[in-house]
Amino acid sequence: MKSCLLLAGLYAEGETRVREPAPTRDHTERMLTGFGYEVQREGDTCWLQGGGKLTAAPIDVPSDISSATFFLVAAAISPGSNLVLEHVGINPTRIGVINILKLMGADLWLANEHEVGGEPVADLHIRYAPLHGIDIPLDQVPLAIDEFPALFIAAANAAGTTRLRGAEELRVKESDRIQAMADGLATIGVEHTVVEDGIDIVGAGEREVAYGGGRIHSLGDHRIAMAFVIASLRAGDEIVIDDCANVATSFPGFVELARTVGLQVSEETEVSNA
Repeated sequence: MKSCLLLAGLYAEGETRVREPAPTRDHTERMLTGFGYEVQREGDTCWLQGGGKLTAAPIDVPSDISSATFFLVAAAISPGSNLVLEHVGINPTRIGVINILKLMGADLWLANEHEVGGEPVADLHIRYAPLHGIDIPLDQVPLAIDEFPALFIAAANAAGTTRLRGAEELRVKESDRIQAMADGLATIGVEHTVVEDGIDIVGAGEREVAYGGGRIHSLGDHRIAMAFVIASLRAGDEIVIDDCANVATSFPGFVELARTVGLQVSEETEVSNA
């Protein structure tokens, strides 16, 4: 909604102000600035003056941190891993996953930080290190809201209990992601407790086999499907994930890239009898 109002404000008379009740992504403001249009911010309010002019400029689209998250978690839970993800967007409103993984003990750092088109980017380096459970800080929840399915898998491999609260929004994504992930965790044998606005997950720690296998119903939610692909790295048996077609839409090449970094992933396509 904020983006719609700001874009409408370009063509409105006078000043358009938008006040945010909670931090939201600021990609639109940054891109407008990259096109030479002044957008101002103070505290929880941003504003612009209508009637200005946009100036064409090259656009550099960095790698998406939500997509990178699956590989960050894969490296974080796989002994011996050492992975570099290049040119990833590290917008301050999107880096909750980096902060949370660091709090859990991940050996994760940023290099080659710079800015392109108004957006900060960096190379993300991560090596395996034992993770431990945490109480996820409430101020990090909106900064990682799309990354929690993968973070639940990190929690399932951490020592101790990870607790998430204040994440009601997860229940109204492409699926009820709290319940969908809880059902999947139950299938593979991960101890957990669901609450209305979050979940407690008891991790396996450094056990070589963290949990079992099973058949996961992704409910057509690409992030649920990809999260359990990553979970297979520490599973004692095969994990089969149903209804994965949307993965190809949101992350083309995910399966091929997963194979490149060592995951054993195969695809099956249903054949219609019609």
